[in-house]
Amino acid sequence: MQFDFEVEGGNFSKAGTASSEVKKILNQLNVDYKIIKRVVVALYEAEVNIVAHAYRGWITAEIDTTSIRLTLEDEGPGIPDIEKAMEPGFSTASAKVREMGFGAGMGLPNIKKNTDEFKLESAVGKGTRLEMAVFL
Repeated sequence: MQFDFEVEGGNFSKAGTASSEVKKILNQLNVDYKIIKRVVVALYEAEVNIVAHAYRGWITAEIDTTSIRLTLEDEGPGIPDIEKAMEPGFSTASAKVREMGFGAGMGLPNIKKNTDEFKLESAVGKGTRLEMAVFL
């Protein structure tokens, strides 16, 4: 099964919509709650990153009998130093984003911690692509 979502950059009122939908789908499929929690935490963090940093983005969730694969792509400023961005506490979030309670610099580390596969690519001035998977 494949599900596609579009994410609007800057629209925090809709942040979490895709992760909520994926959670509902996984619950309907009777996926173990521990796996659902890992998927939802990783997807929510990634979805918020798109909202906080990009102009727009797309999420594809692929669910089969062995895994839940998530691909997130955005059009945005990109990540100049992925290694630095992976450090807990490092953040490039704006003051406005931080005032809303986001941008603590734990998103990428939390995504990696909650997934079995994690691949992050980015091009400055173009955007970012994140592929992740959680195995069933």
